Amino acid sequence: MEAELGIRPNGYAEPDYLGWEIKQYGVDSFERYRPNSPVTLLTPEPTGGFYRDQGAEAFVRRYGYADKSGKADRMNFGGVYACNRAAHCETGLRLRLTGYDEKSGKISDMTGGLALLDKDDSIAALWPYAGIIEHWSRKHAQAAYVPSLYRNPPPEYRYGPRIQLCEQTDLVLFLNAVASGTVYYDPAIKIEHASRARPEVKRRSQFRIRHDQLGEMYHRTEVRELENF
Repeated sequence: MEAELGIRPNGYAEPDYLGWEIKQYGVDSFERYRPNSPVTLLTPEPTGGFYRDQGAEAFVRRYGYADKSGKADRMNFGGVYACNRAAHCETGLRLRLTGYDEKSGKISDMTGGLALLDKDDSIAALWPYAGIIEHWSRKHAQAAYVPSLYRNPPPEYRYGPRIQLCEQTDLVLFLNAVASGTVYYDPAIKIEHASRARPEVKRRSQFRIRHDQLGEMYHRTEVRELENF
């Protein structure tokens, strides 16, 4: 979809198109518009904790596990991590907001952030508040969610005319959603050829939300049905 809009791939924390962040989400049809999967809101890499200090490979080797589908010589770090959940049974890590007062909705310590903590409360990975503030407020001030249909082979996409427009967000909405478990961490980090001298490390950190809960992240939302789409 970004290619159709002339958007070049980039890692900048800026809106994609004419001041709007463009997000596509898969649906089962253009009649029912039932989402096939959660919406990925952010994909920032941790910039603190063991992950930052020792690197993604060391992180997966310490907290990850052997691939469960039987792929040889591969280690994964996955699962769902939410502030309202206990530690993950495979990794021993849990997601928490450090330096945040949920009752007042205020940050009490700017050195804190979204943190994966181990059983000893050591920080395995950290997304500091400063980075989250900049990324969320700038990139998601205006967001358009476009439904899509996918078929394969060959891989082809179609885009539907019912567009959800979301505006006027702020950090408090985001942090409250994280604190309640509405927004959760759903990583897909792996090491392939783990026994080799130079294994392949693939990083994918993502914070996600169910599509029907998107309205909780914005002060204003509306659905537009485009004509001649």
